Amino acid sequence: MDWKPLITLLAIVNPPAIIPFFIYYTQGFSRAQRRHTVVVSSVTAFLVIAASALLGIRILEFFSISIASFQVGGGMLLLTSALNMLNAKPAEAKPNTNEMEAGADKLAMGNSIAVVPLTIPLLTGPATMSTVVIYAERAQTALQLSTLVAYGVVVALVTALSFALANPIARILGQTGINVLTRLMGLILAALAVEVMAEGLGKLFPVLGRAAGG
Repeated sequence: MDWKPLITLLAIVNPPAIIPFFIYYTQGFSRAQRRHTVVVSSVTAFLVIAASALLGIRILEFFSISIASFQVGGGMLLLTSALNMLNAKPAEAKPNTNEMEAGADKLAMGNSIAVVPLTIPLLTGPATMSTVVIYAERAQTALQLSTLVAYGVVVALVTALSFALANPIARILGQTGINVLTRLMGLILAALAVEVMAEGLGKLFPVLGRAAGG
C-alpha cells in the first residue's frame, strides 16, 4: 500500500495548524454548536477530497488540460503552500482581518462557518484538491482509487479529533509548538512538491527526463 498520498494530504491539510482559527471562529459557541461545527468541517473535508478523487480527472478532460500540465501547476501550488508553512502559516490561504470580521458577521447572522472558511480554504483549498487529482490520475485500479478516497476518511477523522481537542492541544503545544509542527510539515511538503513538479516537467519536456536519467 502506498502511504505517500496520505502523508501528503495530512501535511497539506495539517489540522493542528488550523486550531487557532477554529478557536477564534467558534468562540461564544455552546458545546453542541462546537460539536456540530466539528462534524460539518470533517465531513466537508472528506467530501472535497472524495469529489476531487472521483471527478477531478473528468473535469481536466472537459477543459482539455493534460495531467502533466496539472502536475506542474499543482506542484507550484504545493510549493507555495510549503513556503507558507515554513513561515508558520496554514498551507492554504490565511484569512486577513477583513475576512475574520466577515466570519464574525456570519456568526452573528447565525450562519455556519464550518464550511467557509474552516474547511474551504483553510483545510482543503486548491493545493489539497490538485494533490488529490494528481494521485487519482496515478491510480491504476479501482482499489487504488478507493484507497485514495479512504485516505479522505482518515483526514476527516484527524480533523475531527484535532478540532474536538482544540483547547487541550493549544494549551499543550502552545503557539510555539504549533509553529514547529507547521514548519516540519512544510519541509516535508516542499520535498513532495518538487517531486510532483519534476514528474510533470519530465512528461512535458522528455529531454529533461533523459538528461536526469543520464
